[in-house]
Amino acid sequence: MTREDLIIPYLTWFLAFQADAPGAGSIMDLVFRTGPFASAILAILLLFSLISWTIMVRKWLSFHQIDNQSRGFVAVFRKSSRLSEVSTACEHYRGSPLSGIFTAGYQELNAQLQSSKPRETATNPGHPVLTERNIAGIQRSLQRAAAAELSVMERNMSWLATTASATPFIGLLGTVIGIIDAFMGLGFEKTASIQAVAPGIAEALIATAAGLFAAIPAVVGYNQFVHRIKNVASEMDDFSTEFLNLIERSFG
Repeated sequence: MTREDLIIPYLTWFLAFQADAPGAGSIMDLVFRTGPFASAILAILLLFSLISWTIMVRKWLSFHQIDNQSRGFVAVFRKSSRLSEVSTACEHYRGSPLSGIFTAGYQELNAQLQSSKPRETATNPGHPVLTERNIAGIQRSLQRAAAAELSVMERNMSWLATTASATPFIGLLGTVIGIIDAFMGLGFEKTASIQAVAPGIAEALIATAAGLFAAIPAVVGYNQFVHRIKNVASEMDDFSTEFLNLIERSFG
C-alpha cells in the first residue's frame, strides 16, 4: 500500500459529493453560498481533516518501517554470537524501537559490569557474574527505553482522538446556527413554504456532513494505530525478556 492508496479513496469520496443535483446545483454550490459563520466552521473542519490525514499517512509509513526493520534487527540479534556485533548493527536499524531498547540495555550492562567485581566460578575463572541487583538495574533500563519508544509512537495520537470526538460537534454547531438563521429568515416571508426554508436547511446540514467527513477517517485511523502500537509494545516486551534471558545465561 502506498500513500496514494490512502489518499485516493478519500478524494473519490470528496468528489462524489460534488455530483450535480437537479435544480439547486451541486453540494459545492451550497458550500460557496454559506454565510460567514458556516464558512468559518467549514474552514476549521477542513483544517482538522487535513492535519489528521497528514498524521495518518506519516503514522502508516512509520509503522511500515518499524515492521520491516524490527524483523531484520531480531534476525541479527538471534544470529550474532556477540552483543558488540548487535550494538554495531543498531546503526542500520534506527527505525526499529527494538534497537533503542537493546542500546539502552547494552549500555546498562556495560555499566553494571564495570561497577561489579569479577568473581571466579568453577567453569569460568575470572568471568564477571551479575547479581540479581545488577539484573534488576538492566531490567529497569529496558523498561525506561520501552516507555520512551512508546511515547514516540503515541505522538499526535491525541490529535486523531480529538478530531474523531470534536469535529461532529463542531459540524453540529454550524448546522444548528444555520437552521436558526433559516427559520429566522422564514419569519420575514409573507408565506411559509418548504421551498422557502429548504435551501437554508440544506446549507446548514453541510456543516454536519463535513464534521462526519472529518471524524470518520480519524476514528478508523486512531483505532488502527492503537492496535499497531499494542502489537509493537508486545514485541518490545518479548524482546526485553529475551535480552534479559540472554544476560542471565551469560553473566548469571
